[in-house]
Amino acid sequence: MAMKLLSTPTSLSHPTKLFFFSSPKPVSRTSSFCQWRSKCRGLTRKMAVKACVKVEKENVKETGKQVWGKVSAVLFDMDGVLCNSENPSRKAAVDVFAEMGVQVTVEDFAPFTGMGEANFLGGVASVKGVKEFDPEAAKKRFFEIYLDKYAKPNSGIGFPGALELITQCKSKGLKVAVASSADRVKVDANLAAAGLPSLMFDAIVSADAFENLKPAPDIFLAASRILDVPPEECVVIEDALAGVQAANAAKMRCIAVTTTLTEETLKEADPSIIRNDIGSVSLDDILSGSSDEMVQNSQFLQVSEQNPLTILNERTPNGPTPSVDVPGEGVFSLEGLQGSRREILRYGSLGIALSCLYFAVTNWKAMQYASPKAIWNMLFASKSPSSDSNEGESRSARIQQFVNYISDLESSGTAPTVPEFPAKLDWLNTAPLQFRRDLQGKVVLLDFWTYCCINCMHVLPDLDFLEKKYRDKPFAVVGVHSAKFDNEKDLEAIRNAVLRYGITHPVVNDGDMYLWRELGVNSWPTFAIVGPNGKLLALISGEGRRKDLDYLVEAALIFYGQKKLLDNKPLPLNLEKDNDPRLLTSPLKFPGKLAIDVLNNRLFISDSNHNRIVVTNLDGNFIVQIGSTGEEGLRDGSFDDATFSRPQGLAYNAKKNILYVADTENHALREIDFVCEEVRTLAGNGTKGSDYTGGEKGTSQLLNSPWDLCFDPVNEKVYIAMAGQHQIWEHNTQDGVTKAFSGNGYERNLNGSSPTNTSYAQPSGISLSPDMMEAYIADSESSSIRALDLKTGGSRLLAGGDPVFSDNLFRFGDHDGVGSDVLLQHPLGVLCAKDGQIYIADSYNHKIKKLDPASKRVITLAGTGKAGFKDGKALAAQFSEPSGIIEAENGKLYIADTNNSEIRYLDLNKASAEIRTLELKGVQPPTPRSKSLRRLRRRPSADTQTIVVNGGSSTEGNLYLKVSLPKEYHFSKVSLSFSLYTQSHARTTH
Repeated sequence: MAMKLLSTPTSLSHPTKLFFFSSPKPVSRTSSFCQWRSKCRGLTRKMAVKACVKVEKENVKETGKQVWGKVSAVLFDMDGVLCNSENPSRKAAVDVFAEMGVQVTVEDFAPFTGMGEANFLGGVASVKGVKEFDPEAAKKRFFEIYLDKYAKPNSGIGFPGALELITQCKSKGLKVAVASSADRVKVDANLAAAGLPSLMFDAIVSADAFENLKPAPDIFLAASRILDVPPEECVVIEDALAGVQAANAAKMRCIAVTTTLTEETLKEADPSIIRNDIGSVSLDDILSGSSDEMVQNSQFLQVSEQNPLTILNERTPNGPTPSVDVPGEGVFSLEGLQGSRREILRYGSLGIALSCLYFAVTNWKAMQYASPKAIWNMLFASKSPSSDSNEGESRSARIQQFVNYISDLESSGTAPTVPEFPAKLDWLNTAPLQFRRDLQGKVVLLDFWTYCCINCMHVLPDLDFLEKKYRDKPFAVVGVHSAKFDNEKDLEAIRNAVLRYGITHPVVNDGDMYLWRELGVNSWPTFAIVGPNGKLLALISGEGRRKDLDYLVEAALIFYGQKKLLDNKPLPLNLEKDNDPRLLTSPLKFPGKLAIDVLNNRLFISDSNHNRIVVTNLDGNFIVQIGSTGEEGLRDGSFDDATFSRPQGLAYNAKKNILYVADTENHALREIDFVCEEVRTLAGNGTKGSDYTGGEKGTSQLLNSPWDLCFDPVNEKVYIAMAGQHQIWEHNTQDGVTKAFSGNGYERNLNGSSPTNTSYAQPSGISLSPDMMEAYIADSESSSIRALDLKTGGSRLLAGGDPVFSDNLFRFGDHDGVGSDVLLQHPLGVLCAKDGQIYIADSYNHKIKKLDPASKRVITLAGTGKAGFKDGKALAAQFSEPSGIIEAENGKLYIADTNNSEIRYLDLNKASAEIRTLELKGVQPPTPRSKSLRRLRRRPSADTQTIVVNGGSSTEGNLYLKVSLPKEYHFSKVSLSFSLYTQSHARTTH
């Protein structure tokens, strides 16, 4: 993640880098659109790609100096140029051969660098004499290892300077493309790992559609065709001999970088220029060739008699392709499609335009979050100081840099003015606010959020930290709720979220995304820092930005305080939590998930916002509570002493009488032992983790917002829906190891055959199949239900979601049907019943639905689709964001009706299904622990026995008492104090 500031201050000494939103949820999904577009332009693996480029000779006037010529496009190789991925790739390849029992070293792969994965692996296999080597199987395993171990999103493998150079090229009107011999899956993974959005590139050309890879020119020629730029106007940036040779064969100029090979080795291929790395390549190198250092290579001044098209014709598997020639009109053919270059471009452009229109129409919900300003910010945002401070740099020095930045920004007059809040918007926690009235004179942090987003939940503690730190300063946080889902636009739904998350700052419901578009926001969460004069100072995006925000806020308070522009007048707050008395008396508070003990007819309830687990029988009669005080915390111990923080998922181990708890906001897995009446932590320690692999034991293994659980009694494993990092994990109860089981950590709706080519999007519900071969996943952000194979770790789609574009997380709605025709809206709960039928808590549609896994047909069982609270006939009853569902032996489905803070049940035994509310008898809100010592009596009673002790004249000492009770008697748990009277009748309470 990087931070965007709105000018380039001269006073900052840090190296600058461009801002891009990288780790938070992408909103416009423009990157996926770019990938789709590229695929539409591409060809199948079975089709040889023949470049369709007309090459014209130019008369170059002979001078004593070489003329660089016109440049219209830059083609970037990926490995070794944009991404520091050559060594990780070699390590992954070493791992592949190690699994075969063949010892190789990373140096063995150097001769085959840049030639595509098949040649990369196959070349070494040939040298080592590996018999029966299967290149496709080896390549598949290579990608699995590489993606799993070496190419996590935003893992920082991008070379410094790559982002800046790409942006400089685009600002000069140059087209840019990635032209790589790697397969598309690796290209996408590396770009994501380097924090380079694919939207930046006008084309991405990968090895998938080509029979001939580098040093053949095919990939580069195809890139020039897609960009509609002649080869002689393209500049290639490469690091490998094969790449430089391919550029020469394509008659393109080439800048070589020495990140992989030495300068002497690269000179053998005769590049135009040699630089150390991409950070050393300047815009002048690209545009003018920096003639003082340019390698004298006349082939770039004259076009060879052999046309590149002829080269491609010679390399087709069956000889030259028929009808591929280059007359003056530029006529050519592609697998029987014949026509002039002009006609192909015309109809090809029309096809691309129609495809884009189709994508926009079918994915209009995703497109509504895009804005021209957001795209401009992504592509042409100005440079900013690095968000990473130099080692040893003091806090005060860093803050001073930001003060200088703000000074430069104000002096230049380039900071845009934040538009006023529209008058029609609804507000929570306050009366409507205006920048020029209520917020004038304050430093304001605008938090663009949507309440379904796990990243937005993760930053709430950061906002709370800032609000407390600057409580007495002219500083304010304003939440700008910019909804993703239709249900999230409802004011009452947002009010429930404000209450559920404990938000006490003003929140505005910007359901039409007005401020979002005006400021060019494109991801959740994004923070806008606004000065007391209404000027936008910075946009910061993503989690983990507390320090950046803190420094900027303090710097703004210092700068504008010196200018006498601050006003500390308090805001007119009217908190929602003070206006909802039902939450003070309700037995439950936003219950999340349920579990059941069939043998003993016990119902377990995660009373999430009371930070406790409540146990009743199936009739609602209270049995016990764990976490009796309602305090937030992470404390093991007895049922009374233990504390939780917003617990969600529950899973019961009947054999050991243990309940497993997903302690969500503690980022921990806990267990409740009903035999010992004790709570223990199995994994996590209260710190949000970012480990995508796991494998540690106990609390040393960090977790990230575990949301739901299911228990496999045969293998004694707990499966965890890890919403915070979009994976499914497993905890082995026998050895205490917790590790990732399925999902590569990308937030996508991608079904694959293995854990590493499968991606989830905030999985929030999980349930085991009766045969324990599969687990069913409620993948909330993709609005789909998926089946996880517990043998392979791969997944398949059952219902909902986008079956074509895995990055499209905006295909949602309310429509029953079959398979991918089904539309759901952020389902949080899923249950596989004993008969194999799957029940869904379709949370944002306020419905309970049934899915037949055989036919994949989905029907609505209960709910009208509108939030409310109403019992009765199932299809006329109302829920409010139900999120947990469980089956009892008595034919009832118990439902955690979260926003109604009730437990409901659906009786399937009746001919006409009905919804009823479970009456909770004896369940009371938790009683906070008294912070002062309790006094049982104010004065001694008549039966008080006085014991006189001769302690001497000292006023200090220790008194030891041994209290014995008759057999079968014990102290009451509330009797935790006693009184001791001295002769002066001064009482000391213990």
